[in-house]
Amino acid sequence: MLRAAASIATLAIAALAPACPALAGSTWDGLKAEVIGARPIQSGLGVVSLTAPARPEDQRAVPVAIDAHFIDGRTVKAVTLVVDENPMPVAAVFNMGPNQRHVSIKTAFRLNQQTEIRAIVEASDGALYMTSRLVKFAGGQAACAAPPTGDPEVIAANMGKMSVADVPAEGNATQIAHDIRLTLSHPNHTGMAMDQQTLLYIPLRMISALEVRQGDVKLFDMTGSITLAENPYFEFPVSLTADHNLNVVLKDSDGTEWSRTLPIRAGS
Repeated sequence: MLRAAASIATLAIAALAPACPALAGSTWDGLKAEVIGARPIQSGLGVVSLTAPARPEDQRAVPVAIDAHFIDGRTVKAVTLVVDENPMPVAAVFNMGPNQRHVSIKTAFRLNQQTEIRAIVEASDGALYMTSRLVKFAGGQAACAAPPTGDPEVIAANMGKMSVADVPAEGNATQIAHDIRLTLSHPNHTGMAMDQQTLLYIPLRMISALEVRQGDVKLFDMTGSITLAENPYFEFPVSLTADHNLNVVLKDSDGTEWSRTLPIRAGS
């Protein structure tokens, strides 16, 4: 089984030191053993695509999308997203539900500096496939140290709220599948940002886990990190012929848990 979920905790120690530029390829060379061990990894060409802006407008919330599929009977077991130059490089690990030959997920990340972003797909037979994309910056404050937006009392009051919205259909939409956007209200504090009033560091409080079910059917379980954007969103398809309720459990590093049942009105 892919070791990336465990690596999130292991690689968190990197947050104690400032991020610094690395020679091309050297960062991933050092991370690879922590993420996948000694397992072989193949090119993701034809299996997984990864999209992100080459020069994002806001490095506190850089949109990232992955699309993975198999046409040989295998299914997608897990998707791991890695941001090489971030203090916590393993950004998110999605353990997928059963029988998913096609997986599409969109979310947003904090990026600290110019970096490669990687998507690693694990097939149901254990084979690994990877693709990557370089994201460049013109400069500015490191996103992991950027203060949260909004009043702290309002942030605390809204923490744990969730909503589901319909995503307008594109050319590949079908009568039985439709994309929705799940938005979570959570600051995902990195522990590296300073309170502008007290000049003290805001304690770490990150999204540690997310469980998403359509009715009783697992869509995915995600292990999170400080790399997730503040108030993150997740776009993914749901079946219009299945249960019309989305059951979501959100957990954070403080041990707090929120559970919500959200109606799906996709296409309405």
